Amino acid sequence: MKPIKILLIEDSEGDILLTVEALSDSKIVNDIYVLKDGKEAIEFFESNPPAEQLPDLILLDINLPMKSGHEVLSYLKNSMSYRHIAVIMLTTSSSEKDILRAYDSYVNCYITKPIDASDFMDAVIKIEDFWISIVTLPR
Repeated sequence: MKPIKILLIEDSEGDILLTVEALSDSKIVNDIYVLKDGKEAIEFFESNPPAEQLPDLILLDINLPMKSGHEVLSYLKNSMSYRHIAVIMLTTSSSEKDILRAYDSYVNCYITKPIDASDFMDAVIKIEDFWISIVTLPR
């Protein structure tokens, strides 16, 4: 099975470490890439990366420096080249406004990060189990 490419767009070092650890411990082979702000994420996609560098799945925080996760999501879902990539909003915000805005911008899934580190890692493992093991993603 070809490794799944996961792009984590997150600025919190603690959340990056927990997410990478949870994904690395899984039974599914994956390549994890991290970008730490929204501007960097948009610049990555604006550089027209070759298809083999595109992620299969994006884990996106809302509260990012430079450009928000909402701006990144809007950019991706308004692009014919990238709208097919599954985007999961993984964020601390449980604001109804943020949730509605994300779904209005065609996010594939919205998950509020659990506060407890163990619960957070469990949520990441469940994301991976569902989005990689059960869902069929476009290649």
